[in-house]
Amino acid sequence: MTHGVYVGNAGKDAALDRGWLLGHFKDVADPRHSEDVEIKWGVHPKGDARARWVTGEERTALQVLISGRFRVELPGRSVVLAEQGDYVVWGRGVDHSWFAEEESVVLTVRWPSVPGYRVDQDGSAGTA
Repeated sequence: MTHGVYVGNAGKDAALDRGWLLGHFKDVADPRHSEDVEIKWGVHPKGDARARWVTGEERTALQVLISGRFRVELPGRSVVLAEQGDYVVWGRGVDHSWFAEEESVVLTVRWPSVPGYRVDQDGSAGTA
């Protein structure tokens, strides 16, 4: 990182911070720090599932399928992202969860970037 510019690889950098490439949780001196938006490069093995539903969501989100087959669970509805470029958007207050039907790569964009719900690897809840 030099002079406010960061050049990286989404696959490599994502492995360092649970997939997150950009957001409020990055150091304020890092050009990837943002309080406006969060971006995640999610790599999910087949059968990977969110440990629990996100409730009380305070952000709008967009998920775009890069590869694989990925199911997003919304209240009363499942959305399957099956072709590269398929995407789903949901607004504030929409509970959600997900399941990787095949090994999948999904790009997630959430806004604004605010501390919110996350599930740690051990399944316990925390703030992101």
